[in-house]
Amino acid sequence: MKLKKRSIDKAISKIIIIFVLVFLAFCMLVPIIWMSLGAFKQDSEIISYPPTFFVHNFTIDNFKKLFMRIDMWNYIKNSAIYAIGTTVPSLVVNCLAGYAFARYDFKGKNMIFLLFLATMMIPFQVIMIPLFLEVHSLGMYDNYAGLIIPRIASAYWIFLMRSSYQQLPKELEEAARIDGLGEFGIFFRIMTPQIKPALVTFIILNINGSWNDLLWPLIITSSADMRTIANGLAMFVGSHTIEYGPAFAGGAISLIPMLIIYIFGQKYFVEGQVSAGLKE
Repeated sequence: MKLKKRSIDKAISKIIIIFVLVFLAFCMLVPIIWMSLGAFKQDSEIISYPPTFFVHNFTIDNFKKLFMRIDMWNYIKNSAIYAIGTTVPSLVVNCLAGYAFARYDFKGKNMIFLLFLATMMIPFQVIMIPLFLEVHSLGMYDNYAGLIIPRIASAYWIFLMRSSYQQLPKELEEAARIDGLGEFGIFFRIMTPQIKPALVTFIILNINGSWNDLLWPLIITSSADMRTIANGLAMFVGSHTIEYGPAFAGGAISLIPMLIIYIFGQKYFVEGQVSAGLKE
């Protein structure tokens, strides 16, 4: 009887957990679906009350207005360069830093790492003006270098990489040294391939953060040719009027690349998030 009751309790608990997870997933997906459907609605239908979820008067005029009003293809290109340009060098720099903190002993290591972590407590709004002045004085204003270089190093990514490298057994690098591999060979050929989930997590979150970044590109660029997709869509939100249809159409388009990346990397993304939270 006790065994049967225990199995029933487990089944009920599992059903409750599944119900809660489905409900949370539903709450997260509804705004995205509503925005995507809103891209095919007229503005009058979008702002109508009571609001309608499904499309009653299907139209593609919002997409036509979007590409007529802004140079969408150029903004997509700039966002792609910004996202990839920050992710690739950031992956190398932060992996090297995380590996050094995880696998080497040197004087002041813990203090330096704590200083890196302390920078995570400083809001970007506090440093954006000094950072802008620095970038401007170096002649990187309104170009890709000014967009990309300040975003390469990050205390958060160093912490994530350090946690991932610390979980690897010492026997891996010791065996590689015995076989005659140098330190860079051990790093690139032995250790880094072992943390694939963390690398995929890094790539997804870094690309997503840069792709959707509004504030830094708005600060560091002045010409329309250098604006990103987030800056372009902000043009449809004015102080007196808001063009919901084109804004929703642009939002739906900007969502597609991130959705594709996450679908293909979701398995490693979840594993990376779990491994980053393990105790050291």
